[in-house]
Amino acid sequence: MPLRHTMVTDTLGRPLRDLRISLTDRCNMRCRYCMPREHFDNHEFLSRNEILSYEELAMVVESLVPLGLEKIRLTGGEPLLRRDVCSFIEMLPKDLDLAMTTNGILLEKFAERLAASGLKRVTVSLDALDIETFQAMGDTSEKPETVLRGIEAARMAGLKVKVNTVIRAGYNEHSVQKIAERFLGTDVVVRYIEFMDVGETNSWNTGEVITGEMMRSMLDDLMPLKENHVGEVANRYQRGGQEIGFIESVSKPFCGDCNRARISADGSLYTCLFANRGNDLKSLLRMDATKEQIACAVRDIWGKRDDAYSQNRGEIVDRKIEMSFIGG
Repeated sequence: MPLRHTMVTDTLGRPLRDLRISLTDRCNMRCRYCMPREHFDNHEFLSRNEILSYEELAMVVESLVPLGLEKIRLTGGEPLLRRDVCSFIEMLPKDLDLAMTTNGILLEKFAERLAASGLKRVTVSLDALDIETFQAMGDTSEKPETVLRGIEAARMAGLKVKVNTVIRAGYNEHSVQKIAERFLGTDVVVRYIEFMDVGETNSWNTGEVITGEMMRSMLDDLMPLKENHVGEVANRYQRGGQEIGFIESVSKPFCGDCNRARISADGSLYTCLFANRGNDLKSLLRMDATKEQIACAVRDIWGKRDDAYSQNRGEIVDRKIEMSFIGG
């Protein structure tokens, strides 16, 4: 029996449009704001049987399409570390907007296969262009040239590319100008992100937040773009034909029209990036639940959702899940 198409909304009237799927909790970098080495080098990562299979993930996606799902973003950890990721992309409905967020280290190797499998867009994390800052922020021996080659390979493969740059005071303020200049004249969209208090291990404090307004003061000739889509997380500007966005979760929260849910690698559904607990879907899947039953469970979870963490920052003291576990 086909699933009935009835859009679901939460208690604030926000639809479920966007699903972030964490394919793995593992990563090949140790970015200071996400997976600091002192907390994650001896961390016990998920075993294979704890992670949802591609078949299970595909069933979740198919179950949620009738609820209004339009977009899938594959995340991690680092999603390109998950074996046979392209075969999973081939399993997903092609009428969905299929995207991936990656640190770009493996992107040059995978770009053509990703495009051929049906991926449409890729967002690449790149916090600095100079080796010293790149390696310090990522706590890595990798070089930014590897990521830049991956970006070019993705463009040549026909993938649309965005670059995400987290700006942290005392680390990489100079990246605001440098990265804008590096991609000027290309079709690469640049997004600057305020340093956020995601998880419990990244030593976040307000003194290290460079606000979007501060970043904009570092760039010349910015003209606002007004045609933002509902649920768009970036405040968008144009600069000499170049699109630049600012994701201002700290200084300008966008909870009001947030339409994103997240599935962790171990099969829990989270209704906010800053959540402290998820909702177990893996048990349902492994008890042979039907698509209707999964859709019904998610409808119930989303229908009760009232998350607005960024608007209420400071009022919530529960421990938050790590970003590397549920994706960005």
